[in-house]
Amino acid sequence: MAYSVLKPFLFSLDAEKAHHLTINALKVIQQHPDFLKLIFKYSEYPQLKRKVFGLEFKNPLGLAAGLDKNAEVFGAFAAMGFGFVEVGTITPRPQEGNPKPRLFRLPKNQALLNRMGFNNVGAELAARNIEKIYHLKKCVLGINIGKNKDTPNEKAHLDYGKCIEYLHPFADYFVVNVSSPNTPGLRNLLDKEPLKIILETVQNSLAKNANRSIPVLLKISPDMDESVTDDIVEVCMEFRLSGIVATNTTLSRTGLDKYPKSYIDSLGSGGISGLPMKKLSNKWIEILKRKVPVGFALVGSGGIMNASDAKEKLNSGADLIQIYTGLIYRGPGLIHEILNSLHHE
Repeated sequence: MAYSVLKPFLFSLDAEKAHHLTINALKVIQQHPDFLKLIFKYSEYPQLKRKVFGLEFKNPLGLAAGLDKNAEVFGAFAAMGFGFVEVGTITPRPQEGNPKPRLFRLPKNQALLNRMGFNNVGAELAARNIEKIYHLKKCVLGINIGKNKDTPNEKAHLDYGKCIEYLHPFADYFVVNVSSPNTPGLRNLLDKEPLKIILETVQNSLAKNANRSIPVLLKISPDMDESVTDDIVEVCMEFRLSGIVATNTTLSRTGLDKYPKSYIDSLGSGGISGLPMKKLSNKWIEILKRKVPVGFALVGSGGIMNASDAKEKLNSGADLIQIYTGLIYRGPGLIHEILNSLHHE
């Protein structure tokens, strides 16, 4: 109810300004646990607990990377009822990201267009942010990592290893992001040979720095050719990955039919998230489910706007699911709607 009151105001602002305003408000709110409980009342559903890649999740619904870019407010998101929160994408060094404006709402199609470009404070400061509020971690914490824009692809593996060095004390799991469409050339790292170099470096960095086993997942692009999936699965098995996140945003403009093409073109480049992603994400989950062994986890991300969408993604073969754009359009009530529906299924 509170979000329905706030939403018109937030949507009257530039999308990125509204994002920063929300993050700043959550930073204040999460410092007051009693206030958190008062605002974000939610029910625990013991029967929704599940164990995936060796971790205990209180429920299968998580927050996708992209909202808590700098790992500042995962305590507040945990208080909303999520079973896991994924922060980032975090790069080794701070970077501004792409020029503004770079985030656009497309409400007629329940979508967002973004070309943020991994804007974040860098791994060292992100680690300090996490340490400050780690006591508020009431759910599984994932950390999504990437490379800096000015790091050439042949040295990208060093960036992922550096992120592990800084962030390994706090991660319940890591996600290797080589699939964002907003860093030039990044998706080329999904090719078999460069991907092997990155994952070998990640595993070596974990072995060197971490004194415990930390699951590693790979986030894939929805715009890949299906023919490459066998190579990706093979590499994931070779380097003992625990799962795949399917998927990142898409460069396709399919599903934005409620706007003139000229308007969509005028917004420029960027990845689309939200409802237009639903079928594409589900397709990749179904493809991967046929190819991966039992016990290898699939995290479904893309296009969950209501409880029915959540069930559809789980039925496609996802072990866990994530929301992002749905939270922007529906608010925290979407979390409760999904969990309550899964509880009564």
